[in-house]
Amino acid sequence: MEQPDLDKIANQLESPNSKDRLLALTSLRQVAPEDAVPLIKKVLDDEILPVRSMAVFALGVKPTPECYPILVNLLKADEDYGIRADAAGALGYLGDIRAFEPLVRAFYEDTNWLVRFSAAVSLGNLKDIRAKEVLLQALDSEEIILQQAAIAALGEIKATESVDRILDFAGSEDWLVRQRLAEALGNFNTEKSISALKFLAKDIHPQVSQAASISLKNLEQNT
Repeated sequence: MEQPDLDKIANQLESPNSKDRLLALTSLRQVAPEDAVPLIKKVLDDEILPVRSMAVFALGVKPTPECYPILVNLLKADEDYGIRADAAGALGYLGDIRAFEPLVRAFYEDTNWLVRFSAAVSLGNLKDIRAKEVLLQALDSEEIILQQAAIAALGEIKATESVDRILDFAGSEDWLVRQRLAEALGNFNTEKSISALKFLAKDIHPQVSQAASISLKNLEQNT
């Protein structure tokens, strides 16, 4: 595969046309992190929000020692909630366990639901059991999307003690909540979770029943 021309990408990132800058960021997918990050940094303060957003995300998938402090600073201090949410999400992709505390702080202190949602998802991505209490609190949120994120993340961190609590959502009117529950229960090989999955496998929504069937199959294979 032909390697991208770094000089060409650098020039594109300085183009007055935002589409050129977005295309340049997209072309960095095939560039090694140590070469990509200096170029990504050129547009972290771009005047066009989609460019900034893509640049922040790119830091999460191009890990170098520089990425973590940049993302934490954006999560803490950026004025745009979308960028804070992007930074939270990128920290999850980065997979640096040091992100646990900044993500927990963002979940508790940020007033925007999208940032809190991204923080919850990323806490699941870190797979750190310490996130259990935070995620259990997220289940009590009035935002259904936060409940979805918390259920999924509790499955990711394999918080077996949370099974009883997440089973409260088996009768949720929101099929996405039920789907996240079916997926999460696939991480728990317990009598209660298997019984719930058999129930969800008969759900009227096809994506819920399919997710439950897949989880049951995976549990059987791993027994």
